[in-house]
Amino acid sequence: MKKRIKLKGRIKTYIQFCIYLGILCCVVDAAMFIIDLRAGTLLAGYIVLYFAITLSLYFYNKPVIMNELISFATEYGQIQRKLLRELDLPYALLDDTGKVIWTNLAFENIVHQPKGYKKSITSLFPTLTRDRLPDNNGVDEAQYELEYEGNEYVARLRKISLEEMAEHSDMIDSSGYEGYLTAVYLYDETALRIALREVDDQSLAVGLIYLDNYDEALDGVEEVRRSLLIALIDRKVNKYISALDGICKKLEKDKYLVIMRKRAVTQLQESRFDLLEDVKTVNIGNEMAVTISIGVGLDGLTYAQNYEFSRNAIDLALGRGGDQAVIKTPESITYYGGKSQQVEKNTRVKARVKAHALQEIITGKDQVLVMGHRMPDADSFGAAVGIYRIALTLGRKAHIVLNEVIPAIQPTVELFRNHQEYADMIIGNQQAIEAAGSNTVLVVVDVNKPSITECPELLKFCKSVVVLDHHRQGTETIENATLSYVEPYASSSCEMVSEILQYTYDNIKIRPEEADCMYSGIMIDTNNFMIKTGVRTFEAAAFLRRSGADVTRVRKLFREDAQGYKAKADTVSQAEIYKQYFAISTCTADDLPSPTIIGAQAANELLNIRGIKASFVLTDYNGKIYISARSIDEVNVQIIMERMGGGGHLNTAACQMEGMGIIEAIGVLKGTIDGMLEKGEI
Repeated sequence: MKKRIKLKGRIKTYIQFCIYLGILCCVVDAAMFIIDLRAGTLLAGYIVLYFAITLSLYFYNKPVIMNELISFATEYGQIQRKLLRELDLPYALLDDTGKVIWTNLAFENIVHQPKGYKKSITSLFPTLTRDRLPDNNGVDEAQYELEYEGNEYVARLRKISLEEMAEHSDMIDSSGYEGYLTAVYLYDETALRIALREVDDQSLAVGLIYLDNYDEALDGVEEVRRSLLIALIDRKVNKYISALDGICKKLEKDKYLVIMRKRAVTQLQESRFDLLEDVKTVNIGNEMAVTISIGVGLDGLTYAQNYEFSRNAIDLALGRGGDQAVIKTPESITYYGGKSQQVEKNTRVKARVKAHALQEIITGKDQVLVMGHRMPDADSFGAAVGIYRIALTLGRKAHIVLNEVIPAIQPTVELFRNHQEYADMIIGNQQAIEAAGSNTVLVVVDVNKPSITECPELLKFCKSVVVLDHHRQGTETIENATLSYVEPYASSSCEMVSEILQYTYDNIKIRPEEADCMYSGIMIDTNNFMIKTGVRTFEAAAFLRRSGADVTRVRKLFREDAQGYKAKADTVSQAEIYKQYFAISTCTADDLPSPTIIGAQAANELLNIRGIKASFVLTDYNGKIYISARSIDEVNVQIIMERMGGGGHLNTAACQMEGMGIIEAIGVLKGTIDGMLEKGEI
């Protein structure tokens, strides 16, 4: 490293001032010679004497002054070094590779390393890698949060150029300096973070607790014992919340308002809301166990916003089938529970109310557009046909939005395309967007996620939107719907539409092909009335049968070809039994017209294996991995598929994955199952 030391700046000017003054005297003497020769000669003699004395003192005192300056600078640097060495703020210097070259006492005390530690900073703080240092990431300063031995620090890093340091020296001119250093400052924020967490833990959380099957549970208890059942439930809920230092206030016969600290919510999460299972233990002879839904809102800007979050959370819990807890914050929604099937409601009051509301909406519009989900199945298309019939009966023009027809429902769709009366029933996306207007109502069936609807853009063009679905709601939902009728306990959307048909118009006339289409939707979604089948399912099927549905015709519509049947058999035969209770297989999509349907059917077949609690079939089709998940009653496959970006029912769910192959997708599926088993989520 090259160094040349000489005087510079103000001190150089001060020392050379006498010489500059002598030069000025020479100029004055020249003027004096012009005015008076004797005066000029006298002044010249004085100037010679002045220069002799000044130059003698300059050359004699310069080394002495330089030594004094160097001595002062040395003492000044030693004082600075001592102050920096004993500074309470932990401080270190790194070279351009991230190697520690100097530390002060405070830094050494924190990292428990002696003076002279010369290893990389990464050896002390693994997250502080070389690529995160200033200059390596294109900046001169950087800041990171670090944790070391239980303490939390904010590390501020600053680039220090050696050349700039030399240029800013006031007394010494140094050239030839190259490179840079990195200064590291550590700010201990452990106490601050603890205080902030303490304040956050004390913040208000608002909860709502609803009894899912209050009326149904009371119906199975003797009248004289009903008050006892209610009292036991009240006592269990109040005792549980009181143990968390919370307040529980009963709003209605089956609704509670809960106020508690955020810390209590953390305790609930750690116990995975065991109140859900605890309430089910209340039994005084009631035939049906009582289940509850919990909605919690927190981290809002105001108490009112937390309450609104809790309202949204309880709506989600109920929309997903009840018997679960939902926590909603401004950034996220978290689900717990949901391991039991929702109880079928015996009353049709809600269906009648929704039917009348739908009738009012349709009669107030000029046109009705109906759409289901992409790659529609029999239930999606059948429900759309039912809404189409309602619109025609009410004297309104209607269209079904349908683009790609999968082979599984091709025979059903051909029933209408080959009929003159339904010539303009089916239209594509572009036609639907062009037809949509301010006086158009859009009815979405068999789906409540906007991203997987047949035409997501259509939701933006229709101000009036109606949602009819039987799938459990997730985080993504169709917002600002004029009417939303989501019933997870229903077996299918066709069942829901069949009930609405009966209340929309007295003695409504349904054509046989329409009845066949809706009946086939119920058959497919219930796996021939074996899954999620209740009293109302058979009542809807009986209504369609009376309206002209023929079981033989429907069966012929869904007969498989030999190739598909063999593919399903191969899928079942190569299934892997994972963790003793999960069957995982793949469906080969080569030359199959509808491989995803074959995969779903194979997943149903795998449940017939003794001991299997859930089945998963993966299909590689059109650059995506489709996973069909099925279970009977012991495992909630919905939450497994939701974790992987999909959704569905407790025992019927699916998801789609992109950017990976079958082997990688199976690995992701197994990792998800392992993680949820470890945490007790399934």
